[in-house]
Amino acid sequence: MRYLITGGCGFLGSNLAAEALRRGDELCVIDNLYRVGSRENLAWLRTKGEFLNIEGDVRDAATVMNAVADFRPDVVFHLAGQVAMTTSIKDPRLDFEINALGTLNVLEAVRSVSPKSAVIYSSTNKVYGDLEQFHYDEQPTRYVCPDAPNGFGEGVPLDFHSPYGCSKGAADQYMLDYHRIFGLHTAVFRHSSIFGGRQFSTEDQGWVGWFVRKALERLADPTTAPFTICGTGKQVRDVLFVDDLIACYFSAAANIQACQGQAFNIGGGMANSLSLVELFAHLEAHLDVKLSYEGLPWRCSDQRIFVADTQKVRDYLGWQPRISMAEGLARMIDWARECAND
Repeated sequence: MRYLITGGCGFLGSNLAAEALRRGDELCVIDNLYRVGSRENLAWLRTKGEFLNIEGDVRDAATVMNAVADFRPDVVFHLAGQVAMTTSIKDPRLDFEINALGTLNVLEAVRSVSPKSAVIYSSTNKVYGDLEQFHYDEQPTRYVCPDAPNGFGEGVPLDFHSPYGCSKGAADQYMLDYHRIFGLHTAVFRHSSIFGGRQFSTEDQGWVGWFVRKALERLADPTTAPFTICGTGKQVRDVLFVDDLIACYFSAAANIQACQGQAFNIGGGMANSLSLVELFAHLEAHLDVKLSYEGLPWRCSDQRIFVADTQKVRDYLGWQPRISMAEGLARMIDWARECAND
């Protein structure tokens, strides 16, 4: 198999690329190496095997067209994106050009020169908006949604909020429409929260990794200043360890005829859901450390709860998470410690 991965030096991209190399497949990676950690991930990938690396940007149509024409991939994992809501509010044009225009460039390249390629797109739960049409109850450590006891399914109406939600939502719908109108073999994964090794988290993206880092800093130096959180800390997400997500992507690639033209909510499900304060309690117990934080106002359009109902992807692909939240967090902590010691 021949895999082309846009954003292939990011967190998810580098993990998928490493798996392709482990399988002995041919690999082409496109990445502009803009994000924190991307150069470190590229160096790490080079220890895993030989592959074609293109330092380029999906905003450049010619770069994408030439890569697809020359490599002729069996599968494209389209992961390149602007991933922070805060950045989208500061610079909506940049956000649009990367997420919406970059996705159109990928689709047009595939349509023009490699129409048999499967294209699997990394979308987001933010296409559903703030989900304030549902009822919520506030409990001591989390919000709960009695209207969605198993999480939110794909039938929830799309409701794009923020430039980030609009750009990712537009790309999400272009992916589905290029199957409907042009017959491309596309599928969309609307992710909840992903975490694991090779995730160089920032304050704006990768919240599990970010707070693991804060906890380790506090453990190393108890006088470290308190970190900040937005909202009450009771907002809930389901978390999915990256190894499980890798299995999902490769399963979709192998079964694209079954899942093309479909969008899937992908996450850890209700069994792997937690709030910020529940994460902090887990880290305190696991690391024997006392965390200190200060509250800030809610972020724009922040969902009180998003937990993916993964029934649809189970029905189509037989996929479900296998790594528990506790096991995944232990692995994440180990990786973050290794990075801190390097």
